[in-house]
Amino acid sequence: MAQDSPYVAEHIAEVIYTEQALRERVQGLGAQITADYVGRELLLVGVLNGVMLFMADLVRAITLPVRVDFMAISHYRSGTGGGVRITKDLDAPIAGKHVLFVEDVIDTGLTINYFQRALATRRPASLEVCCLFDRPYRRLVDIPVTYRGFELPDRFVVGYGLDSKGLYRNLPFVGVLAPDQD
Repeated sequence: MAQDSPYVAEHIAEVIYTEQALRERVQGLGAQITADYVGRELLLVGVLNGVMLFMADLVRAITLPVRVDFMAISHYRSGTGGGVRITKDLDAPIAGKHVLFVEDVIDTGLTINYFQRALATRRPASLEVCCLFDRPYRRLVDIPVTYRGFELPDRFVVGYGLDSKGLYRNLPFVGVLAPDQD
């Protein structure tokens, strides 16, 4: 979908990261990951649905044998706090494997902290984090991020896997919704 299409002009107020900028950064992350994991088999784990576009491009940018698996979650509220429930778990054990947890956006760090703790109990050989978009200024939990793409501004954005009410994931860039679209 072209950035200058009528659909985009009507729905997007501003492009934050262009398709070209995203492509170049993902290629750079892939090259860095490839260099760091030479000689090791790598398992990429992502959380559906937002990570799907980034994960697909990242896998193609890594020039090593890789395996891919996905998890899915739902957030819920109980009592005074919220929680996370795994609705789709990994298909195979990760004990002894080099795992790279791939995330589209890290905000507060609470969800990824939950996943890191859950996956660590499964005894992987290593467990690192890669995120395309980071918002460290929103962090409530310290999360070590080994591979980071971009820092997102403190604005609500869509595109390249990020959505608003399930829409706009298919945009090949990241942009801010027009005020009448959110």
